[in-house]
Amino acid sequence: MSSSAHFADPSSFQQQSNDFVSWLESCPGVQVNPKICLADLRSTGAGRGVVARSSILEGEELFSIPRNLILAVQNSELRNLLEPDLEALGPWLSLMLVMLFEYSKGTNSKWAAYFRVLPTRFDTLMFWSSEELRELQASAIVDKIGKKGADESILQSIVPVVRANPNLFPPVHGVPSYEGDAGAATLLELAHVMGSLIMAYAFDIEKPETEDDDVDDNDESYMTDDEDEQLPKGMVPLADLLNADADRNNARLFQEEECLVMKAIKHIQEGEEIFNDYGEIPRADLLRRYGYVTENYSQYDVIELSLGDVCQVAGLSDSDVESQPRLELLEANDVLDDGYVIPRPAPNASLHDILPAELVVLLSTLCLTPEEFEQRRSKNKPPKPAMESIQASLLRKILQAKQAQYGSSLAQDMQLLSSLLPPNAPAALEGSDRRKMMALQVRIGEKEVIQAVLAMLEPLLSNGSLKRGANGDADDRQFKSARV
Repeated sequence: MSSSAHFADPSSFQQQSNDFVSWLESCPGVQVNPKICLADLRSTGAGRGVVARSSILEGEELFSIPRNLILAVQNSELRNLLEPDLEALGPWLSLMLVMLFEYSKGTNSKWAAYFRVLPTRFDTLMFWSSEELRELQASAIVDKIGKKGADESILQSIVPVVRANPNLFPPVHGVPSYEGDAGAATLLELAHVMGSLIMAYAFDIEKPETEDDDVDDNDESYMTDDEDEQLPKGMVPLADLLNADADRNNARLFQEEECLVMKAIKHIQEGEEIFNDYGEIPRADLLRRYGYVTENYSQYDVIELSLGDVCQVAGLSDSDVESQPRLELLEANDVLDDGYVIPRPAPNASLHDILPAELVVLLSTLCLTPEEFEQRRSKNKPPKPAMESIQASLLRKILQAKQAQYGSSLAQDMQLLSSLLPPNAPAALEGSDRRKMMALQVRIGEKEVIQAVLAMLEPLLSNGSLKRGANGDADDRQFKSARV
Protein backbone atom coordinates (compact mmCIF):
# COMPACT_ATOMS: atom_id res chain seq x y z
CA MET A 1 0.00 0.00 0.00
CA SER A 2 1.65 3.21 -1.09
CA SER A 3 1.71 5.30 2.05
CA SER A 4 1.38 9.06 2.22
CA ALA A 5 2.41 9.23 5.85
CA HIS A 6 4.85 11.82 7.18
CA PHE A 7 7.41 10.24 9.50
CA ALA A 8 10.11 11.64 11.72
CA ASP A 9 13.82 10.83 11.33
CA PRO A 10 15.06 7.76 9.39
CA SER A 11 16.13 5.90 12.54
CA SER A 12 12.62 6.25 13.95
CA PHE A 13 11.12 4.96 10.71
CA GLN A 14 13.46 1.96 10.62
CA GLN A 15 12.99 1.25 14.32
CA GLN A 16 9.23 1.18 13.85
CA SER A 17 9.67 -1.32 11.02
CA ASN A 18 12.01 -3.47 13.10
CA ASP A 19 9.65 -3.44 16.09
CA PHE A 20 6.73 -4.41 13.85
CA VAL A 21 8.61 -7.34 12.30
CA SER A 22 9.78 -8.52 15.74
CA TRP A 23 6.23 -8.33 17.11
CA LEU A 24 4.84 -10.12 14.08
CA GLU A 25 7.33 -12.97 14.24
CA SER A 26 6.68 -13.39 17.98
CA CYS A 27 2.96 -13.97 17.46
CA PRO A 28 1.90 -17.64 17.51
CA GLY A 29 0.98 -19.01 14.12
CA VAL A 30 2.67 -16.30 12.05
CA GLN A 31 5.00 -17.53 9.34
CA VAL A 32 7.18 -15.15 7.34
CA ASN A 33 9.28 -16.43 4.47
CA PRO A 34 12.92 -15.43 5.12
CA LYS A 35 13.16 -14.58 1.43
CA ILE A 36 11.19 -11.35 1.98
CA CYS A 37 11.78 -8.21 4.03
CA LEU A 38 10.05 -4.94 4.89
CA ALA A 39 11.84 -2.13 3.05
CA ASP A 40 12.11 1.66 3.28
CA LEU A 41 10.89 2.95 -0.10
CA ARG A 42 10.34 6.59 0.82
CA SER A 43 12.89 7.76 -1.75
CA THR A 44 10.44 6.67 -4.45
CA GLY A 45 7.38 8.02 -2.63
CA ALA A 46 6.17 4.53 -1.74
CA GLY A 47 6.59 4.55 2.06
CA ARG A 48 7.08 1.00 3.27
CA GLY A 49 7.00 -1.98 0.96
CA VAL A 50 7.91 -5.65 0.82
CA VAL A 51 10.92 -6.74 -1.22
CA ALA A 52 12.36 -10.14 -2.17
CA ARG A 53 15.71 -10.91 -0.52
CA SER A 54 16.21 -13.81 -2.94
CA SER A 55 14.43 -15.47 -5.82
CA ILE A 56 10.87 -16.67 -5.10
CA LEU A 57 9.01 -19.32 -7.09
CA GLU A 58 5.47 -18.96 -8.40
CA GLY A 59 3.06 -20.39 -5.83
CA GLU A 60 5.50 -20.01 -2.94
CA GLU A 61 4.05 -18.73 0.34
CA LEU A 62 5.36 -15.32 1.32
CA PHE A 63 3.73 -15.11 4.73
CA SER A 64 0.82 -16.49 6.71
CA ILE A 65 -1.24 -14.51 9.24
CA PRO A 66 -3.56 -16.41 11.61
CA ARG A 67 -7.14 -15.16 11.69
CA ASN A 68 -6.92 -14.24 15.38
CA LEU A 69 -4.22 -11.66 14.57
CA ILE A 70 -6.44 -9.68 12.19
CA LEU A 71 -7.41 -6.32 13.67
CA ALA A 72 -11.14 -6.89 13.44
CA VAL A 73 -14.31 -6.65 15.52
CA GLN A 74 -14.37 -10.38 16.23
CA ASN A 75 -10.82 -10.28 17.67
CA SER A 76 -11.14 -7.23 19.94
CA GLU A 77 -12.19 -7.39 23.58
CA LEU A 78 -14.35 -4.32 22.91
CA ARG A 79 -16.89 -6.71 21.45
CA ASN A 80 -17.67 -7.95 24.96
CA LEU A 81 -17.44 -4.57 26.69
CA LEU A 82 -20.03 -2.57 24.81
CA GLU A 83 -23.78 -2.65 24.53
CA PRO A 84 -25.51 -2.77 22.10
CA ASP A 85 -23.94 -5.23 19.69
CA LEU A 86 -20.95 -3.65 17.93
CA GLU A 87 -21.69 -5.40 14.66
CA ALA A 88 -25.07 -3.66 14.47
CA LEU A 89 -23.12 -0.54 13.45
CA GLY A 90 -22.12 -2.20 10.18
CA PRO A 91 -18.66 -3.22 8.96
CA TRP A 92 -17.21 0.28 8.58
CA LEU A 93 -18.32 1.95 11.80
CA SER A 94 -17.82 -1.15 13.97
CA LEU A 95 -14.21 -1.55 12.83
CA MET A 96 -13.65 2.20 13.20
CA LEU A 97 -14.80 2.01 16.81
CA VAL A 98 -12.59 -1.02 17.50
CA MET A 99 -9.58 0.77 16.03
CA LEU A 100 -10.27 3.85 18.16
CA PHE A 101 -10.44 1.57 21.20
CA GLU A 102 -7.19 -0.24 20.40
CA TYR A 103 -5.39 2.97 19.45
CA SER A 104 -6.49 4.60 22.73
CA LYS A 105 -4.92 1.72 24.68
CA GLY A 106 -1.48 2.72 23.41
CA THR A 107 1.23 0.21 24.27
CA ASN A 108 -1.35 -1.97 26.05
CA SER A 109 -2.96 -2.85 22.75
CA LYS A 110 -2.17 -6.19 21.16
CA TRP A 111 -1.66 -4.28 17.90
CA ALA A 112 0.49 -1.41 19.26
CA ALA A 113 3.50 -2.21 17.07
CA TYR A 114 1.20 -2.51 14.08
CA PHE A 115 -0.34 0.92 14.66
CA ARG A 116 3.13 2.47 14.65
CA VAL A 117 3.79 1.44 11.05
CA LEU A 118 0.42 2.69 9.82
CA PRO A 119 0.20 6.26 8.50
CA THR A 120 -1.48 8.99 10.53
CA ARG A 121 -1.51 11.61 7.77
CA PHE A 122 -2.96 11.05 4.34
CA ASP A 123 -3.16 12.45 0.86
CA THR A 124 -6.58 10.90 0.28
CA LEU A 125 -9.14 13.43 -0.90
CA MET A 126 -10.95 13.37 2.46
CA PHE A 127 -8.06 15.46 3.83
CA TRP A 128 -7.63 17.96 0.98
CA SER A 129 -8.49 21.60 1.50
CA SER A 130 -11.08 23.35 -0.67
CA GLU A 131 -8.27 25.09 -2.53
CA GLU A 132 -6.51 21.80 -3.20
CA LEU A 133 -9.74 20.14 -4.38
CA ARG A 134 -10.22 22.93 -6.90
CA GLU A 135 -7.13 21.60 -8.68
CA LEU A 136 -9.26 18.62 -9.73
CA GLN A 137 -11.42 21.06 -11.68
CA ALA A 138 -14.50 19.30 -13.16
CA SER A 139 -13.57 15.76 -12.18
CA ALA A 140 -16.59 13.80 -10.97
CA ILE A 141 -14.43 12.34 -8.20
CA VAL A 142 -14.95 15.51 -6.12
CA ASP A 143 -18.62 14.58 -5.63
CA LYS A 144 -17.63 11.11 -4.40
CA ILE A 145 -15.50 12.18 -1.45
CA GLY A 146 -18.44 12.05 0.93
CA LYS A 147 -16.85 14.00 3.78
CA LYS A 148 -20.13 15.53 4.93
CA GLY A 149 -21.83 12.14 5.08
CA ALA A 150 -18.85 10.62 6.87
CA ASP A 151 -18.85 13.47 9.41
CA GLU A 152 -22.55 12.93 10.10
CA SER A 153 -22.13 9.17 10.56
CA ILE A 154 -19.21 9.64 12.96
CA LEU A 155 -21.00 12.33 14.98
CA GLN A 156 -24.20 10.31 15.19
CA SER A 157 -22.83 6.80 15.74
CA ILE A 158 -19.24 7.01 17.02
CA VAL A 159 -19.02 10.14 19.18
CA PRO A 160 -21.93 9.23 21.52
CA VAL A 161 -20.49 5.76 22.17
CA VAL A 162 -17.00 7.12 22.89
CA ARG A 163 -18.33 9.85 25.19
CA ALA A 164 -20.52 7.39 27.07
CA ASN A 165 -17.54 5.11 27.75
CA PRO A 166 -14.60 7.31 28.82
CA ASN A 167 -13.02 4.38 30.64
CA LEU A 168 -12.76 2.48 27.34
CA PHE A 169 -11.78 5.48 25.22
CA PRO A 170 -9.39 7.68 27.23
CA PRO A 171 -8.66 10.92 25.33
CA VAL A 172 -5.47 11.15 23.31
CA HIS A 173 -3.51 13.89 21.56
CA GLY A 174 -3.51 16.19 24.60
CA VAL A 175 -7.22 16.91 24.99
CA PRO A 176 -8.57 16.48 28.57
CA SER A 177 -11.78 14.85 27.30
CA TYR A 178 -13.90 14.36 24.19
CA GLU A 179 -16.63 16.61 25.55
CA GLY A 180 -17.25 20.06 24.08
CA ASP A 181 -16.37 21.37 20.65
CA ALA A 182 -12.60 20.88 21.02
CA GLY A 183 -13.05 17.30 22.16
CA ALA A 184 -15.49 16.55 19.34
CA ALA A 185 -13.11 18.05 16.76
CA THR A 186 -10.21 15.91 18.02
CA LEU A 187 -12.35 12.79 18.02
CA LEU A 188 -13.71 13.53 14.57
CA GLU A 189 -10.20 13.96 13.17
CA LEU A 190 -9.04 10.73 14.84
CA ALA A 191 -12.07 8.86 13.50
CA HIS A 192 -11.28 10.11 10.00
CA VAL A 193 -7.76 8.70 10.37
CA MET A 194 -9.19 5.31 11.30
CA GLY A 195 -11.73 5.49 8.49
CA SER A 196 -8.99 6.33 6.01
CA LEU A 197 -6.89 3.41 7.22
CA ILE A 198 -9.86 1.10 6.70
CA MET A 199 -10.51 2.51 3.24
CA ALA A 200 -6.89 2.14 2.16
CA TYR A 201 -5.83 -1.01 3.97
CA ALA A 202 -8.73 -3.19 5.15
CA PHE A 203 -9.73 -6.44 3.48
CA ASP A 204 -13.17 -7.98 3.37
CA ILE A 205 -12.86 -11.02 5.61
CA GLU A 206 -14.60 -14.09 4.25
CA LYS A 207 -15.96 -16.77 6.53
CA PRO A 208 -13.34 -19.44 7.29
CA GLU A 209 -14.96 -22.04 5.05
CA THR A 210 -14.37 -19.87 1.94
CA GLU A 211 -11.09 -18.99 0.30
CA ASP A 212 -12.06 -16.05 -1.90
CA ASP A 213 -10.91 -12.59 -0.99
CA ASP A 214 -11.44 -9.11 -2.25
CA VAL A 215 -10.93 -5.54 -1.22
CA ASP A 216 -14.17 -3.54 -1.18
CA ASP A 217 -14.10 -1.37 -4.32
CA ASN A 218 -17.66 -0.05 -4.02
CA ASP A 219 -17.31 2.42 -1.16
CA GLU A 220 -18.18 6.06 -1.76
CA SER A 221 -16.81 7.60 1.42
CA TYR A 222 -16.38 5.48 4.55
CA MET A 223 -19.91 4.11 4.66
CA THR A 224 -22.25 2.82 1.95
CA ASP A 225 -25.98 2.30 1.67
CA ASP A 226 -25.77 -1.47 1.30
CA GLU A 227 -23.73 -2.34 4.36
CA ASP A 228 -26.08 -5.19 5.26
CA GLU A 229 -24.69 -7.06 2.27
CA GLN A 230 -21.05 -6.29 3.03
CA LEU A 231 -18.62 -8.67 4.65
CA PRO A 232 -16.86 -7.85 7.92
CA LYS A 233 -13.69 -5.85 7.43
CA GLY A 234 -10.31 -6.42 8.99
CA MET A 235 -6.80 -5.00 9.01
CA VAL A 236 -4.33 -7.75 8.07
CA PRO A 237 -0.83 -7.00 9.41
CA LEU A 238 1.89 -7.11 6.73
CA ALA A 239 -0.60 -7.96 3.95
CA ASP A 240 -1.61 -4.32 3.78
CA LEU A 241 1.97 -3.04 3.65
CA LEU A 242 2.38 -4.34 0.12
CA ASN A 243 2.24 -1.59 -2.45
CA ALA A 244 -0.08 -2.07 -5.42
CA ASP A 245 0.70 -2.05 -9.11
CA ALA A 246 -1.62 -2.87 -12.01
CA ASP A 247 1.20 -4.13 -14.24
CA ARG A 248 3.65 -5.64 -11.77
CA ASN A 249 1.18 -7.47 -9.53
CA ASN A 250 2.98 -10.63 -8.42
CA ALA A 251 1.22 -11.66 -5.18
CA ARG A 252 -2.27 -12.41 -3.95
CA LEU A 253 -3.87 -12.94 -0.55
CA PHE A 254 -5.69 -16.25 -0.09
CA GLN A 255 -8.14 -16.73 2.78
CA GLU A 256 -7.84 -20.22 4.23
CA GLU A 257 -9.49 -22.02 7.14
CA GLU A 258 -7.12 -20.90 9.92
CA CYS A 259 -5.12 -18.10 8.32
CA LEU A 260 -4.68 -15.65 5.49
CA VAL A 261 -1.80 -16.51 3.20
CA MET A 262 0.03 -14.27 0.76
CA LYS A 263 1.39 -16.25 -2.19
CA ALA A 264 3.51 -15.39 -5.18
CA ILE A 265 1.44 -15.62 -8.36
CA LYS A 266 4.52 -15.45 -10.59
CA HIS A 267 8.27 -15.86 -10.29
CA ILE A 268 9.83 -12.98 -8.30
CA GLN A 269 13.47 -12.06 -8.79
CA GLU A 270 15.89 -11.13 -5.99
CA GLY A 271 15.55 -7.43 -5.15
CA GLU A 272 12.15 -7.15 -6.81
CA GLU A 273 9.33 -5.46 -4.93
CA ILE A 274 6.25 -7.55 -4.14
CA PHE A 275 3.00 -5.99 -5.34
CA ASN A 276 -0.67 -6.55 -4.67
CA ASP A 277 -3.33 -5.18 -7.03
CA TYR A 278 -6.45 -3.06 -6.46
CA GLY A 279 -8.19 -4.15 -9.64
CA GLU A 280 -9.20 -2.01 -12.60
CA ILE A 281 -9.84 1.38 -11.00
CA PRO A 282 -9.20 4.83 -12.51
CA ARG A 283 -6.53 7.09 -11.08
CA ALA A 284 -9.21 9.40 -9.68
CA ASP A 285 -10.46 6.58 -7.46
CA LEU A 286 -6.90 5.53 -6.67
CA LEU A 287 -6.34 9.04 -5.31
CA ARG A 288 -9.63 9.15 -3.41
CA ARG A 289 -9.19 5.81 -1.70
CA TYR A 290 -5.43 5.40 -1.33
CA GLY A 291 -3.96 8.89 -1.59
CA TYR A 292 -1.61 8.41 -4.52
CA VAL A 293 -1.53 8.26 -8.30
CA THR A 294 0.56 6.07 -10.56
CA GLU A 295 0.90 6.02 -14.33
CA ASN A 296 0.31 2.26 -14.36
CA TYR A 297 -3.37 2.85 -13.62
CA SER A 298 -3.83 5.44 -16.39
CA GLN A 299 -5.18 2.67 -18.62
CA TYR A 300 -8.26 2.57 -16.36
CA ASP A 301 -9.03 6.30 -16.48
CA VAL A 302 -12.63 7.25 -17.25
CA ILE A 303 -14.78 10.27 -17.86
CA GLU A 304 -18.05 10.42 -15.94
CA LEU A 305 -21.01 12.33 -17.32
CA SER A 306 -23.82 13.11 -14.91
CA LEU A 307 -27.44 13.01 -16.01
CA GLY A 308 -27.46 16.76 -15.35
CA ASP A 309 -24.53 17.25 -17.76
CA VAL A 310 -26.46 15.48 -20.51
CA CYS A 311 -29.79 17.20 -19.85
CA GLN A 312 -28.31 20.69 -19.74
CA VAL A 313 -26.73 20.36 -23.19
CA ALA A 314 -29.86 18.68 -24.56
CA GLY A 315 -31.92 21.73 -23.58
CA LEU A 316 -33.90 20.20 -20.72
CA SER A 317 -34.53 22.68 -17.94
CA ASP A 318 -33.45 20.14 -15.30
CA SER A 319 -32.92 16.43 -14.77
CA ASP A 320 -35.96 15.94 -12.51
CA VAL A 321 -37.56 12.75 -13.82
CA GLU A 322 -41.09 13.69 -12.82
CA SER A 323 -40.98 16.94 -14.81
CA GLN A 324 -39.36 15.45 -17.90
CA PRO A 325 -41.51 12.94 -19.86
CA ARG A 326 -38.53 11.62 -21.82
CA LEU A 327 -36.64 10.80 -18.64
CA GLU A 328 -39.79 9.39 -17.12
CA LEU A 329 -40.10 6.93 -20.00
CA LEU A 330 -36.55 5.69 -19.42
CA GLU A 331 -37.05 5.53 -15.66
CA ALA A 332 -40.18 3.42 -16.13
CA ASN A 333 -38.14 0.98 -18.23
CA ASP A 334 -35.19 0.91 -15.80
CA VAL A 335 -32.69 2.32 -18.28
CA LEU A 336 -32.07 5.72 -16.69
CA ASP A 337 -28.97 6.30 -14.58
CA ASP A 338 -27.69 9.21 -12.51
CA GLY A 339 -24.41 9.14 -14.39
CA TYR A 340 -22.51 7.38 -17.16
CA VAL A 341 -18.93 6.12 -17.23
CA ILE A 342 -16.93 6.14 -20.46
CA PRO A 343 -13.57 4.35 -20.10
CA ARG A 344 -10.32 5.24 -21.81
CA PRO A 345 -10.52 3.52 -25.22
CA ALA A 346 -8.14 0.61 -25.60
CA PRO A 347 -6.16 0.36 -28.85
CA ASN A 348 -8.49 -0.55 -31.73
CA ALA A 349 -11.58 -0.13 -29.52
CA SER A 350 -14.83 1.03 -31.09
CA LEU A 351 -17.66 3.15 -29.75
CA HIS A 352 -19.55 -0.11 -29.26
CA ASP A 353 -16.85 -1.14 -26.79
CA ILE A 354 -16.83 1.95 -24.62
CA LEU A 355 -20.25 3.63 -24.65
CA PRO A 356 -22.70 2.42 -21.99
CA ALA A 357 -25.90 1.17 -23.58
CA GLU A 358 -27.94 3.29 -21.16
CA LEU A 359 -26.16 6.43 -22.32
CA VAL A 360 -26.85 5.65 -25.97
CA VAL A 361 -30.52 4.98 -25.18
CA LEU A 362 -30.68 8.33 -23.38
CA LEU A 363 -29.10 10.12 -26.34
CA SER A 364 -31.50 8.40 -28.74
CA THR A 365 -34.49 9.35 -26.60
CA LEU A 366 -33.41 12.98 -26.38
CA CYS A 367 -32.97 13.09 -30.15
CA LEU A 368 -36.49 11.85 -30.96
CA THR A 369 -38.85 14.29 -32.62
CA PRO A 370 -42.00 15.09 -30.60
CA GLU A 371 -44.01 12.77 -32.86
CA GLU A 372 -41.50 9.92 -32.53
CA PHE A 373 -41.40 10.35 -28.78
CA GLU A 374 -45.18 10.24 -28.44
CA GLN A 375 -45.23 6.98 -30.38
CA ARG A 376 -42.61 5.53 -28.05
CA ARG A 377 -44.40 6.76 -24.96
CA SER A 378 -47.75 5.34 -26.09
CA LYS A 379 -46.09 1.91 -26.34
CA ASN A 380 -43.98 2.49 -23.20
CA LYS A 381 -40.97 1.43 -25.23
CA PRO A 382 -37.71 3.41 -25.35
CA PRO A 383 -35.57 3.31 -28.49
CA LYS A 384 -32.78 0.81 -28.97
CA PRO A 385 -29.24 2.09 -28.39
CA ALA A 386 -28.63 3.25 -31.97
CA MET A 387 -25.76 5.63 -32.65
CA GLU A 388 -26.31 7.82 -35.70
CA SER A 389 -24.95 11.21 -36.60
CA ILE A 390 -27.62 13.04 -34.60
CA GLN A 391 -26.76 11.14 -31.41
CA ALA A 392 -23.06 11.55 -32.13
CA SER A 393 -23.55 15.28 -32.56
CA LEU A 394 -25.32 15.53 -29.21
CA LEU A 395 -22.64 13.48 -27.48
CA ARG A 396 -19.94 15.67 -28.99
CA LYS A 397 -21.64 18.78 -27.58
CA ILE A 398 -21.94 17.10 -24.17
CA LEU A 399 -18.26 16.15 -24.15
CA GLN A 400 -17.21 19.60 -25.32
CA ALA A 401 -19.30 21.19 -22.56
CA LYS A 402 -17.68 18.86 -20.03
CA GLN A 403 -14.28 19.72 -21.45
CA ALA A 404 -14.99 23.42 -20.96
CA GLN A 405 -15.88 22.87 -17.29
CA TYR A 406 -12.26 22.01 -16.47
CA GLY A 407 -11.01 25.54 -17.02
CA SER A 408 -7.69 24.61 -18.62
CA SER A 409 -6.76 22.72 -21.76
CA LEU A 410 -4.97 19.39 -21.98
CA ALA A 411 -1.96 21.12 -23.56
CA GLN A 412 -1.79 23.66 -20.71
CA ASP A 413 -1.96 20.88 -18.13
CA MET A 414 0.78 18.88 -19.81
CA GLN A 415 3.02 21.95 -19.79
CA LEU A 416 2.22 22.60 -16.12
CA LEU A 417 3.01 18.99 -15.23
CA SER A 418 6.38 19.28 -16.96
CA SER A 419 7.19 22.36 -14.91
CA LEU A 420 6.38 20.47 -11.71
CA LEU A 421 8.53 17.51 -12.76
CA PRO A 422 11.66 18.85 -14.47
CA PRO A 423 14.42 16.32 -15.29
CA ASN A 424 16.33 17.11 -12.07
CA ALA A 425 13.27 17.00 -9.80
CA PRO A 426 13.36 14.78 -6.70
CA ALA A 427 11.80 11.33 -7.08
CA ALA A 428 8.98 12.14 -4.67
CA LEU A 429 7.32 15.54 -4.27
CA GLU A 430 5.94 16.52 -0.88
CA GLY A 431 3.06 18.52 0.52
CA SER A 432 1.08 20.85 -1.69
CA ASP A 433 3.31 20.18 -4.71
CA ARG A 434 2.55 16.46 -4.44
CA ARG A 435 -1.18 17.06 -4.27
CA LYS A 436 -1.10 19.53 -7.14
CA MET A 437 0.80 17.04 -9.26
CA MET A 438 -1.65 14.22 -8.49
CA ALA A 439 -4.64 16.44 -9.29
CA LEU A 440 -2.98 17.33 -12.59
CA GLN A 441 -2.46 13.67 -13.44
CA VAL A 442 -6.09 12.88 -12.70
CA ARG A 443 -7.54 15.71 -14.77
CA ILE A 444 -5.06 15.10 -17.60
CA GLY A 445 -6.23 11.49 -17.78
CA GLU A 446 -9.87 12.54 -17.93
CA LYS A 447 -9.19 15.14 -20.62
CA GLU A 448 -7.32 12.51 -22.65
CA VAL A 449 -10.41 10.27 -22.48
CA ILE A 450 -12.64 13.12 -23.67
CA GLN A 451 -10.26 13.89 -26.52
CA ALA A 452 -10.06 10.23 -27.56
CA VAL A 453 -13.85 9.80 -27.60
CA LEU A 454 -14.31 13.02 -29.57
CA ALA A 455 -11.90 11.68 -32.16
CA MET A 456 -13.85 8.41 -32.33
CA LEU A 457 -17.08 10.32 -33.02
CA GLU A 458 -15.72 12.08 -36.10
CA PRO A 459 -16.20 9.21 -38.60
CA LEU A 460 -19.75 8.72 -37.36
CA LEU A 461 -20.51 12.39 -37.82
CA SER A 462 -19.25 12.08 -41.39
CA ASN A 463 -20.69 8.69 -42.33
CA GLY A 464 -24.07 8.85 -40.60
CA SER A 465 -24.49 5.74 -38.42
CA LEU A 466 -22.99 2.69 -36.87
CA LYS A 467 -23.96 -0.74 -38.12
CA ARG A 468 -27.60 -1.50 -37.39
CA GLY A 469 -29.36 -4.80 -36.89
CA ALA A 470 -31.57 -6.48 -39.45
CA ASN A 471 -34.72 -5.15 -37.75
CA GLY A 472 -33.64 -1.56 -38.21
CA ASP A 473 -32.68 -1.10 -34.56
CA ALA A 474 -29.14 -1.07 -33.27
CA ASP A 475 -28.02 -4.33 -31.74
CA ASP A 476 -27.89 -3.39 -28.05
CA ARG A 477 -25.63 -6.34 -27.34
CA GLN A 478 -22.85 -4.49 -29.10
CA PHE A 479 -22.79 -1.79 -26.45
CA LYS A 480 -21.14 -2.09 -23.10
CA SER A 481 -23.65 -1.79 -20.27
CA ALA A 482 -22.15 0.18 -17.39
CA ARG A 483 -23.80 1.93 -14.47
CA VAL A 484 -22.49 4.43 -11.97
